[in-house]
Amino acid sequence: MLFKTLFSILREQRGNDVVNTRRQSTRRIRDKCVSVINKKTYPVENWSTGGLMIYGDSRPFGIDNEINVTMKFKLYDRIIDVSHKARVIRKTHDNVAFEFLPLTRQIRSNFQNVVDDYVTNQFAESQAS
Repeated sequence: MLFKTLFSILREQRGNDVVNTRRQSTRRIRDKCVSVINKKTYPVENWSTGGLMIYGDSRPFGIDNEINVTMKFKLYDRIIDVSHKARVIRKTHDNVAFEFLPLTRQIRSNFQNVVDDYVTNQFAESQAS
């Protein structure tokens, strides 16, 4: 009886279960980056290979507008620019969410370089302590 109760409790917990979300890509919030849109710089709240969310006045942006976005990433030894077209999919008073139009192989490679740089630096910092 004790094991039956224990197993039923463990079965109810969803800690290791795969949770379905509407997101196809993992959001990244720790990378040092900003975005430049229409010659104005905005802080990036988060980004993924699917899109990004910026912090700033949302009034200049209309839902479904396609806009050129340049993301500037601070890597360990350099700054890289990743420019691509994105569509406004959601906005609040001070946030705007963009969905990237289909990515080219080069853009995917640039995003992977950003992720690789972050992972490498995290590992190096963990070994230095």
